[in-house]
Amino acid sequence: MSASIRFFLCSMALATFSVCVAQDTAVVEPPAAVANAPANQDTARPGLNDRFLDPELDVSEWLGRFEIESREVYSARERVLDACGIKPGMSVADIGAGTGFYTRLFAETVGKQGWVYAVDISPRFLEDINNKADEQKVSNLTCVLCSERSAHLPPNSVDVVFICDTYHHFAHHESTLASIHKALKPGGTLVLVEFHRIPGQSTDFIMGHVRAGQEVFKSEIVSAGFEFDAEVNIPTFKENYLLKFRKPQ
Repeated sequence: MSASIRFFLCSMALATFSVCVAQDTAVVEPPAAVANAPANQDTARPGLNDRFLDPELDVSEWLGRFEIESREVYSARERVLDACGIKPGMSVADIGAGTGFYTRLFAETVGKQGWVYAVDISPRFLEDINNKADEQKVSNLTCVLCSERSAHLPPNSVDVVFICDTYHHFAHHESTLASIHKALKPGGTLVLVEFHRIPGQSTDFIMGHVRAGQEVFKSEIVSAGFEFDAEVNIPTFKENYLLKFRKPQ
């Protein structure tokens, strides 16, 4: 396997893979546009993903938003990593990898015998992850351009799926969860980190940005065939929570 990181596009049947050399050849389905959707409807807020599909997206802007100590999931990254239970030799999918700070932690943790898939809907984020991996000589990482209906991962390919502050961006959670369920090995772990959405307590931003609260998201994941495992307490979390699920053996 070459040390260079390659973009993968998986066929909808997940039967074969093709290497996408130029990311602008990928076609990404536009987000659902359903106005005034109820909290449990299978759609994110209309237009929520548009900015990530922008071919002119400025990654440096998002580095300034995502990789700062004032962001809970960044400052607590080591505790979150411990909670994931990732071991050397495992395969991990970082769904909604963004700027890739968890992707890089996972790649270091699984070691040379393991593998990490950085999955995102944004070609610009993946291009940046790809470039940094080349610069840092990371050879156990593959960037995967997903769609709004599928993670585009091969069946039974990963031990752990990690979804951090991204589930509320799933425009079609049922089909996306089905693709994740298929990608996880039997007994594999799904880790969800999301925002608490509590009327009267959560910020106006979260109330307007996140479509539903913890119990709704937990119920959706269980309905997709996962077993709830545990809620892990991250002491510094105030706006976020961490839930673990398993794919039955």
